[in-house]
Amino acid sequence: MLKRGTIVQWLVLLTVVALSGVLYSLVVYGERPLIGAIFSLSICMPLVALERRMIFPRFYNWLHGLSTPAYLAMSLLVYYVTIFIGFAAAGAFLKSAGIIREPWIKTLILPWEVVVYSFAVGSGINFVLRVRELLGRDIFVSLLTGRYRKPVREERVFLFIDLVGSTSFAEKYGDLRTQQYLGTLFNVLAEPVRRHDGAIDDYIGDAVIITWPLKRGLRDARCVRCVFDIITEIEKRSALWLGTFGQMPRLRAALHGGEIITAEIGVDHHKIAYFGDTVNTTARLESLCRTLGHPVLISQELATRMTLPDDIRAEYLGDHAVRGRGQPLGVMALTSMRQTQPSNILPLARPAE
Repeated sequence: MLKRGTIVQWLVLLTVVALSGVLYSLVVYGERPLIGAIFSLSICMPLVALERRMIFPRFYNWLHGLSTPAYLAMSLLVYYVTIFIGFAAAGAFLKSAGIIREPWIKTLILPWEVVVYSFAVGSGINFVLRVRELLGRDIFVSLLTGRYRKPVREERVFLFIDLVGSTSFAEKYGDLRTQQYLGTLFNVLAEPVRRHDGAIDDYIGDAVIITWPLKRGLRDARCVRCVFDIITEIEKRSALWLGTFGQMPRLRAALHGGEIITAEIGVDHHKIAYFGDTVNTTARLESLCRTLGHPVLISQELATRMTLPDDIRAEYLGDHAVRGRGQPLGVMALTSMRQTQPSNILPLARPAE
């Protein structure tokens, strides 16, 4: 079932594409805005769907694996073919329905000005979507609206995830192999984070920082479900990890939430940054995973503010002193009753020679 955010995104895309066709028809022909919208949707939406990997995902992956010159050449060819097919399909539909009366050959032959305009609109939309994907939905919107130009006090949930054993892996296999290992892991992380409406704030070495506005993260315990969905996604790919890298990733994760200050910083490179005790406490809590011997920890403060899923068990581990915090922090360990052997305590397999 599509989420509300996804539905809104596609409605906005459809509206923008349709309006671009209306604009073209009014400027070039001075009439027929509805016909322009139909042509634009038929031409541009397949381009957007391809770039969003909604159609032909294997071809998309192959295309983006090419060298830069080959990728540019193939992309131009793919765009032209897609525009040609979309134009012909829309023309055939409108001609068959009696909406336009031009000869068939004029209906199906692609004018050069339509190619140029379609390239511009399709490329522009895909560029914006790429930037949005690079920055993350929340950060992209916040930068556009200038929400954090002045520091804002708000409440957020933070999830710190750290990969165990990355240093020893790098010592054995080198930095390049380690980067491939981390890149694969971060790709696996992305879908559960997106599914639970979180935002990846930063990658720091072998660690990932994920965040939610407090109400969104607490709703249906999304922040907790996200952690265990990530573990599930990793375990489902055990053959990939063992066959390609010789071992399963082992994770440590910590959840905490509270008040922070959010601000847009930087001049040439802008970034939404979070300041306050909540962020530091989450980092310290993640380091307690090693000390306490539990892979997933959550602060008692945060856990008591939500209803945990029925298949997640919480164990109170007492109050613990946290460096940089004036008072002890109540700590709870989370385990999933669906996962009999969490990924962070899987024994390391012997690496493939």
